[in-house]
Amino acid sequence: QVQLVESGGGLVQAGGSLRLSCAASGRTFSTYAIGWFRRAPGKGREGVSCITGSPPKTFYGDSVKDRFTISRDNAKKMVYLRMDSLKPEDTAVYYCAAYVSCTVPTETSQPVGWGQGTQVTVSS
Repeated sequence: QVQLVESGGGLVQAGGSLRLSCAASGRTFSTYAIGWFRRAPGKGREGVSCITGSPPKTFYGDSVKDRFTISRDNAKKMVYLRMDSLKPEDTAVYYCAAYVSCTVPTETSQPVGWGQGTQVTVSS
């Protein structure tokens, strides 16, 4: 079991940046792939990014590729999502999530657990 708590969301103008953090607890953290999905108003779950354990391999959804960067620190049990060149369509609640493995396409990956979410709002 792994518990996840997100932080770092907020309001930012289009073109700006944010970094989301995910603090994990539980002895099995390093065995999970960890990622982020988001839910925008009126839309379903969309996988954003995923990173495997060790060695880390990263995956991104097409809409965020080349703008978002995921990383993890297994010693600190932390996962980060650096979001650059933000767009209004990135507005959503972002959830840190645990996966059995990262899958392709990232957009439809199925999490096995997730945190409470953090709101990201991008103004135009």
